[in-house]
Amino acid sequence: MAQQPLTGYRRPDGRVGIRNHVAIIPVDDLSNAVAESVARAIPGTLALPHPYGRLQFGADLDLFFRTMIGTGANPNVAAAVVIGIEPAWTERIASGIAETGKPVASFDIERHGDLQVLAAASRRAGQLLQDASEIARVPVERGELLMSIKCGESDTTSGLGANPATSQAVDRHIAAGGTVIFGETTELTGGEHLIAARCASDEVRKKFQAFYDDYVAMVEQTGANLLGSQPTQGNIRGGLSTIEEKALGNLEKTGVTPVVDALAPAERPVRAGLNFMDTSCAAAEFITVTAAAGAVIHLFPTGQGNVVGHPVEPVIKISANPVTVATMSEHIDVDVSGLLQLEYSLAEAGDRLEEVIDRTVTGRLTCAEVLGHREFALTRLHPSA
Repeated sequence: MAQQPLTGYRRPDGRVGIRNHVAIIPVDDLSNAVAESVARAIPGTLALPHPYGRLQFGADLDLFFRTMIGTGANPNVAAAVVIGIEPAWTERIASGIAETGKPVASFDIERHGDLQVLAAASRRAGQLLQDASEIARVPVERGELLMSIKCGESDTTSGLGANPATSQAVDRHIAAGGTVIFGETTELTGGEHLIAARCASDEVRKKFQAFYDDYVAMVEQTGANLLGSQPTQGNIRGGLSTIEEKALGNLEKTGVTPVVDALAPAERPVRAGLNFMDTSCAAAEFITVTAAAGAVIHLFPTGQGNVVGHPVEPVIKISANPVTVATMSEHIDVDVSGLLQLEYSLAEAGDRLEEVIDRTVTGRLTCAEVLGHREFALTRLHPSA
């Protein structure tokens, strides 16, 4: 398959993005209103409202800062405006983003009020948006792009079609020197030993196993029955009656390369290749922490039809279910249903997906972007203080 030249936005820290957003980042729930007002005043900027950022503590607070700083630092973001109620946490997030070398402005609501912050932040956001509009795309290498993968609303066609097609793109991306993040910790249940066996070293294996064991222990301590959550009702409707069946289909998308590292949520990879991240299986939460880790494009195979998107990281939907492709066509970027009808080979399905990946890298909007799906969901570990 002939591959078109790839272009992207090279940021001051050397990383490569495929979008060029100016993000308006509220530090906390109290700052959402001003952030969203700034985005309305300056069309083309991107507000990221969320319900957290007050009275968090410990590991939960660490994850919060890692997620918010990582989101602003994502290579798909050209510049950021950070707005918070109090100055200390606002400055912490703004300075963390500024370490990438990209332009960042910060504003505090206390002792200024919404209206004064709205005026000042809007003026600065407008300047940043104009400056971002002059940043040119440049030629980039495939391996410079950080990719993440997660499936959703899986069914029997996922493990047989969409996930194996995704694995083709994963293996090719890694062969080109790229980095891919996968996770969904509880969804590995019944297949976790297969991931452990693929870990590149004893160190990585121990880290992975500790993440997995701790997550399962946390679930078991609640005494809850996860049936209906894992597998979901959609999974069961699609023919996946146990978590083990779901796990084995899930693993099909990870390809065959070794697992080179095991990461905490929103932790940036430092080793090229296939990286495991300890994550929730909730789609929006997963993509939010991988975007915070720097992922600039996401592959999302789906069986029954998941509609999730993300404001910063474009999400490509792949499906091998002919019913889903027919009834939810506006959500599906890549139709690989012909794979299960023996119309083409697995390698040819991979070619179809890779062509759409390349078009998306160079500017094509995904279905989720066109439909306005911008699900930004922070992962919480503890109740608030």
